[in-house]
Amino acid sequence: MLDDLELISKIDKSGMIDTLARFPEQIKETVDIVNSTGLNSFFKIDNIIISGMGGSAISGDIIQSLFRDRFDIPIFVNRAYNLPKWANKNTLVISQSYSGTTEETLSTFKHANQKKCKIIGISSRGKLQEYCEKRDISHIKIPSGFTPRAATAYLLFSSILALEKIGILKNNIESEIGETLELLGEFRVGNGKMTPEKDNLSKQIANKIFNTIPQVYGWEIYDPIAKRWCTQFNENSKVIARYDSVPECNHNDIVGWSQDPEMSKKFTCLLFRDEKIETVYMSKRLNFMKNLFKDVAANVIEIQVKGKKTLAKMMYAMYLGDFVSCYLAILRGIDPTPVYAITELKKVLAEI
Repeated sequence: MLDDLELISKIDKSGMIDTLARFPEQIKETVDIVNSTGLNSFFKIDNIIISGMGGSAISGDIIQSLFRDRFDIPIFVNRAYNLPKWANKNTLVISQSYSGTTEETLSTFKHANQKKCKIIGISSRGKLQEYCEKRDISHIKIPSGFTPRAATAYLLFSSILALEKIGILKNNIESEIGETLELLGEFRVGNGKMTPEKDNLSKQIANKIFNTIPQVYGWEIYDPIAKRWCTQFNENSKVIARYDSVPECNHNDIVGWSQDPEMSKKFTCLLFRDEKIETVYMSKRLNFMKNLFKDVAANVIEIQVKGKKTLAKMMYAMYLGDFVSCYLAILRGIDPTPVYAITELKKVLAEI
């Protein structure tokens, strides 16, 4: 089924697979966009808040994990209508909304402005851009016309490159971006819709998950990637999905798997593996979980991550999940693009 290109085109009416395949090109475009955007100078920053929702917020989670061991100042991801009380004039708020109209993000933007925070706005258009322009606040304008989850590269790399441009990120990120582009280019060749399932890892994983509930486990740098896989299953595949974090889940989650066989057989468990950074303790935990799930779950899939540097590893793992979620949608005969439940909720909220 996944090798039937005519069928894929009929189901994927809006071309989500093709859009996601352009992830490397989006990264390159973002480099040019940020290089050509003037950003205000900031002299004292004690902490960073990345504010957004959904596809705009996941980039914050990735940045928080990516720079956890590189920054001397904390990064906080904000998914709310307001900011924490501790936010002040020495707080940098990166306000992200792909559409520029997300009500939670616009609310926190106003709150940040009232608290005299330093602000950088990122959007394709909308009120967020207008708010920035009226207040002489830096704004990075990214291309419009995508669903937010298909524009993650624009949002993520705008934030990363902005942090470099204003001097917070002092490492040479260009070499990491170079490796990422090379790795994703190779990946796309082997996982695109033209590549048959026998040679296509993404199609193979989607087939194993089909008719089960995906349960994704992240750890360390793969925590936000597990969340991304889950939300992509929700929005693209239109299925219920779960994610959890190791080692925290070893203190609660594994007990449920051990004594609920009727439910556990409905799940496919996915574990990220990376022998280059797994400690002895992490390897022991993941192996224990693999063996536990083999006895009680429908399937267990170990995701062997590729790449040398952290950014490339994270992007490889995320890119794989994007393709898997779309191929799972095809198997279910569902167009990956529309998200009717979210659209209906926005209509309800607009009536308030």
